[in-house]
Amino acid sequence: MLRPGTFALTALLAALTAIGPLSTDMYLASLPDIARQFDASTAHVQLTISSYLIGFAVGQIVYGPLSDRHGRKPVLLAAVALYCVASLACALATSIEMLIVARAVQALGGSGGIVLARAIVRDLYSGARAGRELSVMGAVMALAPVLAPIAGGLLQTGLGWRSVFFTLVGVGLIGAGVVWPLLPETLPARAAEPVSPSSMLKSYRVVARNPAYLAYLGLASTGFGGLFAWISGTSFVLQNLYGLTPFQFGVAFAVGSVGYMGGTVLAARLVMRLGIDRTLGIGAGAMAAGGLGMVMAVAIGLTSAASLVLPMALYLAGLGMVLPQAIAGAMTPFPERAGAASALLGFIQQSAAALCGAVVGWLLGQSAWPLAAAVAVMGCASLLLWILTRTLRARATKSEQASTPE
Repeated sequence: MLRPGTFALTALLAALTAIGPLSTDMYLASLPDIARQFDASTAHVQLTISSYLIGFAVGQIVYGPLSDRHGRKPVLLAAVALYCVASLACALATSIEMLIVARAVQALGGSGGIVLARAIVRDLYSGARAGRELSVMGAVMALAPVLAPIAGGLLQTGLGWRSVFFTLVGVGLIGAGVVWPLLPETLPARAAEPVSPSSMLKSYRVVARNPAYLAYLGLASTGFGGLFAWISGTSFVLQNLYGLTPFQFGVAFAVGSVGYMGGTVLAARLVMRLGIDRTLGIGAGAMAAGGLGMVMAVAIGLTSAASLVLPMALYLAGLGMVLPQAIAGAMTPFPERAGAASALLGFIQQSAAALCGAVVGWLLGQSAWPLAAAVAVMGCASLLLWILTRTLRARATKSEQASTPE
């Protein structure tokens, strides 16, 4: 068993959270080919991303209370098993409609990893220490969006899009093989109430009544919405409008994702020195600057892929600073409901991302404007929300510190 506080446990938790980005980023280079093979429109193929996000959101609602009652480990293993079965169904899909449905089920399984990894962190840590742990996890997890599109581009070029999903089946099986013997059960005390719709709603009502939680939730959701605007639109923009090959797209996407890795590494260093709030502010400023930079690039007519990728790298660097701190801030007041707090945050965050991605996919045509505008709006909204809720979040932090025994 891995011991709490060790890098090995942090790396395992990071790998579990990486299932989500791996399942989206690895097949992005294949989207135009999937559209051709199934004779589907861009908006229709984009639904394979939106359905995944919806399934990911719904799954989190269930896993949080289940793990609070039955423990983190058994629920996690069940989620990984469902993920493997659904990934196989994606690989064997015979129509775009079947792929859309299979992706939703794949997300139901894949969502367990991120909910339970966050809950495990809250079982073990709180406050800035939790923020640092989530930042370190984010830095490790960031390897997924860097490597996944390159690997996906290679698989698409050599073996076709179905090979991507067969690879994801293998990833899930490896994950289960590691979790079973090595992951400790961290739930300190199981919830007394049996899991039922009424008990779940009760948990979510308790969490949602906390104003500071809602502020952190807003920061996480707006930032994540800009990320999925990029994920939903970038494959078509960079390949169909900017002329990149699948492999070149994978490299370009990976370059942007390096920004997220840099942001999480920087946040892990800053949060223990500056605290959660200042780290959030620096990140939100970077997101707004990146989004506005992308709008400027489109407005003046730049046509190189770098004109979009570099501003997005800055946005993702900011997101790498914002997301772990927002999650840590949201979950800190709820040690006894960590699963529910993580689940509700994930549900709303993913739902907002699905909506943003679907709108961008619907509006995309012969211009990058829908993509650039969505990223800019989400970045600026994050910065504005950070400014408007500072007093509220500071008050909650003081209250939490006062209630914590020395």
